Amino acid sequence: MLSKNKIKFIHSLNRKRTRENKKLFLVEGNKLVLEAITSKLPLKLLVATSDFYELNELDCNIAEEVVECSAEELKKTSMLQTPQQAMAVVHMPNNVLHLDQLTNQLSVALDFVQDPGNLGTIIRIADWFGIKHLLCSTDTVDCYNPKVIQASMGAILRVKIHYLNLEAILDNARNSQLPVYGTFLEGKNIYQSTLSSNGILVMGNEGNGISPAISDKIKHKIHIPSFAIGGYGSESLNVATAAAICCSEFRRRTSD
Repeated sequence: MLSKNKIKFIHSLNRKRTRENKKLFLVEGNKLVLEAITSKLPLKLLVATSDFYELNELDCNIAEEVVECSAEELKKTSMLQTPQQAMAVVHMPNNVLHLDQLTNQLSVALDFVQDPGNLGTIIRIADWFGIKHLLCSTDTVDCYNPKVIQASMGAILRVKIHYLNLEAILDNARNSQLPVYGTFLEGKNIYQSTLSSNGILVMGNEGNGISPAISDKIKHKIHIPSFAIGGYGSESLNVATAAAICCSEFRRRTSD
């Protein structure tokens, strides 16, 4: 069963400061927990109902601590509106980044993306398009926020996410002849642009786009054109939607 202290500990992971101090994050739901188990990340705590354990025939050493609880206990502990049968506390990965890791591949950088749902979706998009590294400005929303994790649908366990000085990494990329792309309203039509198989694609803030400081580091400015009839359509695209379109076009262009 779950003790009050254990429940309090799990609830504390809803706070960014606690997650950062303990280097732990929470995943919930049967699918995400099973993905966490099969990932390379060690589990500190696994909490699940007897039905979950019996159905999946899990080893008792699958986590540092394994707890069996009732569905009612899980409901009291869960941060989801509709809890399933399992949750796990996972150790954060120690993702160290060197520029040479980015040289021969496409990476995505985020400049002050604030909505957890957007970040989670972008992580999922990166996973879908085989993008290994996601570079985040230090003011981008925390990737271990529970809403981000749910929106990522398990991709958080596969994509390497780095919080860093984005200006500095883009400077280094430019000095190393690594192409840097960014989305701008005044950019060149992406469907008419030359796109490389490697480089860094920068996506900006939901309301303000890419900041002036980051904009100065971007050589290749691209734009997703609107095809609205008569030009009367939406003013802009959601940042996650724009990321999906751009990643798809990069991969389409360079997959031949």
